[in-house]
Amino acid sequence: MTPALAAMPALGLGTWKAAPGEVGAAVRTALELGYRHIDCAAIYGNEAEIGAALRSVLDLGELRREQLWITSKLWNDCHAPEQVRPALERTLADLQLDDLDLYLIHWPVAHRHGVLMPSVAADQIPLEKLPLQVTWAAMEELVDAGLVRRIGVSNCSAAKLAALLPHCRHRPAVNQVERHPWLQQNQLLAFCRGEGIGVTAYAPLGSPAGDGPAPLLADPVINAMAEDRGVSAAEVLLAWGLACGTSVIPKSVQPRRLATNLRASRLRLSAAELEEITGLDRHHRFVDGSFWELPGGPYSRTALWDEPLG
Repeated sequence: MTPALAAMPALGLGTWKAAPGEVGAAVRTALELGYRHIDCAAIYGNEAEIGAALRSVLDLGELRREQLWITSKLWNDCHAPEQVRPALERTLADLQLDDLDLYLIHWPVAHRHGVLMPSVAADQIPLEKLPLQVTWAAMEELVDAGLVRRIGVSNCSAAKLAALLPHCRHRPAVNQVERHPWLQQNQLLAFCRGEGIGVTAYAPLGSPAGDGPAPLLADPVINAMAEDRGVSAAEVLLAWGLACGTSVIPKSVQPRRLATNLRASRLRLSAAELEEITGLDRHHRFVDGSFWELPGGPYSRTALWDEPLG
């Protein structure tokens, strides 16, 4: 963890794919268990329910706002400078908060305003027409206004960060990316560490295509370690992410799994175990960005990740 992010709890609760009707109870349970870091995003469609849960807990007086770390993200259709602050203000209203600890540009991808998931290329805006640094300047104004404490990015390659940094008054505090033993991204991690940018790992347990179990939880190497330790496979995966110096934000809505995941913060893997997990890297993306590839559109996976396919 970088010094600038010393206040961010390294293990948080992810809320991507947490369904309405379940996410509020999950947030309340997580806070009761000891979670203090909640990761949100406007596109998840559940910030209003999360906000009601946060308000109900804060109103009890047992937790104070300053004890919590709340992250949210700017969606792709609000990259134009005039749309950035209104998007944040909607998130703040939904979350029933006066400010955020961290606000991220969700993807280095831009859409026409009002189009959440484009189906035709005409609804996409090339980054050449709406560069990240233009959106970033509007994000910096949110810091200046006291509405967010820190800003950052998500799903950004080292190349995109290197291009953005010369334009920054407020440097990115975090790059949130998919990271787990099958996608270790060590070059990106080293770049961010060298620039003082924290890395948060989303999908740290893998991200199954449907509602089934995450394939990583069945990895034989991970399961052997879990059995030897008398812990869950999820605890091993999360302990690995923490040992790498990243924050991790596993999603769950089940109280038992919420408690199990939180225990990972106390698990210390040996150097031999960490080395064995290093050998699992297969550069496999569960969230590969293929949904942004539209016929005739400006986005491709090669350009998105600044790397060849495969």
